[in-house]
Amino acid sequence: MDAFRDITLQRRTLEETGHRPWPLPEGRWLQGQTWTDLLFAHWPVEPSALRAVVPPQLPLDIRGETGWLGVTPFCVRGLRLRGSPPVPIVSSFPELNVRTYVTIDGKPGIYFLSLDAGSWLAVGAARRAYRLPYFRARMSVRPSAERLLYESERVSHDGPSAAFEGEYGPTGGELSGGEGLARWLAERYCLYIIDEAGAVLRADIHHPPWPLEAASADIRLNTMGTPFGLELTGPPLLHFARRQDTLIWAPGPA
Repeated sequence: MDAFRDITLQRRTLEETGHRPWPLPEGRWLQGQTWTDLLFAHWPVEPSALRAVVPPQLPLDIRGETGWLGVTPFCVRGLRLRGSPPVPIVSSFPELNVRTYVTIDGKPGIYFLSLDAGSWLAVGAARRAYRLPYFRARMSVRPSAERLLYESERVSHDGPSAAFEGEYGPTGGELSGGEGLARWLAERYCLYIIDEAGAVLRADIHHPPWPLEAASADIRLNTMGTPFGLELTGPPLLHFARRQDTLIWAPGPA
């Protein structure tokens, strides 16, 4: 029943497009995913520090004079290719992303510095299809009342060590200060990657507006920025989303 509901809600996202900053792609989407219990934890970072780790082909998207780095733990479910149902076991797993923001031709998007997943199949498939820096991690997600206990430790032999441990959840009520910034960070409808020849590729993403809630987090361990020389200190900007149904297109020339 959950799988059928995920498929239905993923397809239904195509009925809601007025919020998009540009039209849906003309081609057919490649895969559907449902994301649950997602924490947006963002830290301000000097643009020069981001410029050192983002390929020069990608113009940084900064707000004012500040760049931002996000660490986003969540759970994937309902992962499937177009025309296929989710495959039991392999379609659901935890994922943890490290992301910043770039923009090309008026299309603001996401650049992923790293992605950790609790599924070796997902890691292998995403590396091949999307050329993304995915790594296998030992991960656990445990609900505790209205919060989640989330732990991740990278175990891929070809990636630098990185770990995250924290407890987080919504605090209720509308978003407090930073709502405009929260939308600017979250409402991104594509991702950018660099292929083997150094060309810029874009993969379009579609979903409804993010159902953002105010959040709190007790982050006990976070070395996700360390491989990039980015020490994430100080309190982050926090937001929570219970669910997002998503369609993703194959990458193509930006």
